[in-house]
Amino acid sequence: MAAQEHPAFNPVLVGDRCVVEPLAHRAGMTVRETADGLATPMADVVDLLPVPSLPAGAFAPGRVTAEAGKATVAYLERAVRCLQGGGARGIVACPHSETAVNAAGISFDGYPSLLAELVGARPDQVFLMLIGAGLRIVHATLHESLRDALRRLTPELVHGAAHAAVETLQAQGIPSPRIGVFGINPHAGEGGLFGDEDLRVTTPAVERLRAAGIDASGPVGADLMLADPGFDAFVAMYHDQGHIPVKLLAGRSAAAMTIGAGVRFSSVGHGAGFDIAGKGTADPDAVVGALRLVGAAETHMSAPGPFGATS
Repeated sequence: MAAQEHPAFNPVLVGDRCVVEPLAHRAGMTVRETADGLATPMADVVDLLPVPSLPAGAFAPGRVTAEAGKATVAYLERAVRCLQGGGARGIVACPHSETAVNAAGISFDGYPSLLAELVGARPDQVFLMLIGAGLRIVHATLHESLRDALRRLTPELVHGAAHAAVETLQAQGIPSPRIGVFGINPHAGEGGLFGDEDLRVTTPAVERLRAAGIDASGPVGADLMLADPGFDAFVAMYHDQGHIPVKLLAGRSAAAMTIGAGVRFSSVGHGAGFDIAGKGTADPDAVVGALRLVGAAETHMSAPGPFGATS
């Protein structure tokens, strides 16, 4: 699919051979290792950048294990090194388990913060943009308690999320994107009647965006703003505010981009399906969508190249 839509697209898996090879054989394909991510695509061949992370016998589909969590991070680290070394043009990440990674003793709350650490970016400038059903929603905060998210929201953070969205959309060929900023409280606080957080946080952020020449609107309640078809992207204040509309409309086909890190990085919009792991029945729509996101970003770049996918 991806190679047909984008002729320069050459997927290379990053992961343990002991995981990839049995699955490739089940699909009637063979595995070919590559040392740097560069490979010429061949029919019925899976190109693999091997990362021997899982101990012998540790591959356990459907179980949450510390070994799998450690391997998740090892795969991403290797993919980023490949990207930085010129062996790939983008990364597509498959489902992961925060529980498994943390069980390995690694602090992990999702791809954006880990990617920021690996590329040396500030974590408060790297954000998740969930995409699906015609919606693009950037999350100012992500995987943390609602109490912590509200405490951490500042005009600077909201401005940073919107600015990252603008830069991403401009790179994708939208010269003057229109950005909608959701309110924090019901009715965006109703002028302070339902809390002053929007007066202190989202309103100054929008004013700063407009002063910089960005077409930003808000804060407005998410329920009203989402009904306006004129926006290119929205900024959500917390996880469920941004995830619910995309997941409701796009279902499992939702995909995501991590923006603000200076690299092309996409991922699926759902978690790991432990109940069907290893059965060969998973819906590939989200992975296909994530591949298309990276392919679309590549369309607006000058030089073609291969892509890495972490297994």
